[in-house]
Amino acid sequence: MVISTTTVKIILTLALLTVSASAADQFYLGTWKITSAVVAPWQVKRPYESDLAEMKSLVNQTVVIQAKAILGPHAFACKGPHYQVKDYPADWLFQGAFGEMHARDRSADPVKIAAKLGFHGANSKAQTWKTLETGCGNEIDYHFLDPATAAIGLNNYVYTLKKQ
Repeated sequence: MVISTTTVKIILTLALLTVSASAADQFYLGTWKITSAVVAPWQVKRPYESDLAEMKSLVNQTVVIQAKAILGPHAFACKGPHYQVKDYPADWLFQGAFGEMHARDRSADPVKIAAKLGFHGANSKAQTWKTLETGCGNEIDYHFLDPATAAIGLNNYVYTLKKQ
């Protein structure tokens, strides 16, 4: 069987389009820098000294999200993640912390709490944000404010990561 040059070009074009579409679906892959941290809204008391020390050691560090691993500081590192990208409403962010705050105090509006952390411009469908569930033992989820900015909750702080 002889394959024409045109057929080969079509096959290569389709293969490239498939790779491009797959890469777009995996927008979270790449190098991320931890640019800042703030005390988490669910933390009603002053953070523990150990949390403060950890926060100071993590800001300005990098995290590399790869297809088969997450590299970076110990708290973020993970071998063999099982990624799932989902749309989370405000009350599900940070493992449901804003929803729990609302359950304790009806005046605590999860959308307003999220907005104070930079979660604006939610998807038109019921105010949701892309969340990367990693399936890692550290249970860190990456909540995306936009494709180049993520936030994670860890030990009474919310960390902001910027894609490099």
